[in-house]
Amino acid sequence: MATVAQADPTGADSPGLQRGISWTGAFWIASGVPALVLFTIGTIAATVGTASWLVWTLSILFGFIQAFSYAEIAGLFPNKSGGASVYGAVAWARYSKLFAPVSVWCNWLAWSPVLAIGSGLAAGFSLSILFGADAAINTWQVNLVDLSALKAGLALRINATSIIGAAFLLIAFAIQHRGISSTARTQVVLGVVALLPLLLIGLVPLLTGDLPRHNIWPVMPLGHDGAGHPVNGHWNAMGISIFMGGLFVAAWSTYGFETAVCYTREFRNPATDTFKAIMASGLLCIVVFTLVPISFQGVLGLDGMLSPDIANNMGVGKAMAGMIKAGPVVGNVIVVMMILALLLAIIMSMAGSSRTLYQASADGWLPKYLSRVNHAGAPTAAMWTDLGFNLILLSMSDYVFVLGVSNVCYILFNFLNLNSAWIHRMDRPSWERPYRAPTLLLGAGTVLSFVNLALMGVGADMLGKGTLYTGFVCVALILPVFAWRHYVVDKGRFPEDMVDDLHLRPEPGVKTGAGYLPHLTVVAGLGVVAISHWLAVLP
Repeated sequence: MATVAQADPTGADSPGLQRGISWTGAFWIASGVPALVLFTIGTIAATVGTASWLVWTLSILFGFIQAFSYAEIAGLFPNKSGGASVYGAVAWARYSKLFAPVSVWCNWLAWSPVLAIGSGLAAGFSLSILFGADAAINTWQVNLVDLSALKAGLALRINATSIIGAAFLLIAFAIQHRGISSTARTQVVLGVVALLPLLLIGLVPLLTGDLPRHNIWPVMPLGHDGAGHPVNGHWNAMGISIFMGGLFVAAWSTYGFETAVCYTREFRNPATDTFKAIMASGLLCIVVFTLVPISFQGVLGLDGMLSPDIANNMGVGKAMAGMIKAGPVVGNVIVVMMILALLLAIIMSMAGSSRTLYQASADGWLPKYLSRVNHAGAPTAAMWTDLGFNLILLSMSDYVFVLGVSNVCYILFNFLNLNSAWIHRMDRPSWERPYRAPTLLLGAGTVLSFVNLALMGVGADMLGKGTLYTGFVCVALILPVFAWRHYVVDKGRFPEDMVDDLHLRPEPGVKTGAGYLPHLTVVAGLGVVAISHWLAVLP
């Protein structure tokens, strides 16, 4: 029976990433995921209306079901870093040289923008408690590049938000630079401080009974009356499309706790730590992603959720602080704690996305320089790349559009990697699996991979016309990048270590057992996107 080679648990066998954390360390790093509710709760509320709390509940349940597939494939490769995209790439690499780099690329394009969006929101929250909405510091900006060809009104600009946001990015970089063990310790402190306000916001209105029933029930998608005023709509073609669009947006936040498996190469005991980390993170997310949206909607009501500063998420911090009926001083303290929650998410994203770049470089998908690490074992070259990329995104004038494009990439990543679970089972049936997902849950994850594509086809353009096609263009950028690395730099050959890791050579216990099924799966997925996009009825 072929088994996966176990690395030296001390990490002394490798000059790269170091085995310095247990599952609790990964849990605290991934504890930034609940803060992702701050990124999209306003957008979903303003788009879906009174059905938004149901969107969040369904979405986190989808994410939890999918986590079982990710836990299984991560356990197969205890010596690899980079998360589910890398483990999934191992499955797809036997069927095409292109599927695997697309998976890794999509994961990075999904996670890296958390840095820009999170730091932008943190800057917006900071300005909201220091200055009035009409203050000069909130209104000045210098336009650099007009991007209206992508989306009307889109531009690169410099303003107070981008400058303060850049400072938050540099703080996250400095913390990451000291290695995974130091990052985990920092996340414990930030996690305790930052998660407290989210739990208070979710629990206090429920305990005080400050949730009028008419703000939560009936569950209806957003509609408009004859005069254009917002009202509860109907479950017709448009209403269903709106609801599916909300599920698409929520997936960017609720599925994110799969990042807990990014650190398998840095676990002291990967055989047991991987499953514990992702399950603990998932349970925490279920609590936050159900309670916070219900309380948020129950207190604000439809009119409150449709406020412009809620729709762009910049006013979410102050609105949530007001939900617990604290005075202005305590309210500002709550906003500061939510800023720390955003910093928690930023650090988490840099930790995960930089390791995706690192492992993709080591495996021969991306440029070689990305696999360089510093004396603390931190992938600094990948971190600098993340930083530079996000300084550009931070200057975008529409973070919601950035999120939409990022989520197109994220849904495609999830599709490839959820399907990689059954490919691994067919190709490596006799491999030892520290955790083996129940077949029913693995099958449910496969079904959800297609459901996610349908949500994307319907909902992507609700965040701006052209979002879906822009996302596909961003995905296609991997083709010249991979072609340069593989065919020009490596002369058409993968690194020897990577060939061994992917088990591409003939060996007992490994086969190309899925036949044409992976290719048929991709064709079927493209068909689902095309049909759902054609059937969508947008407001």
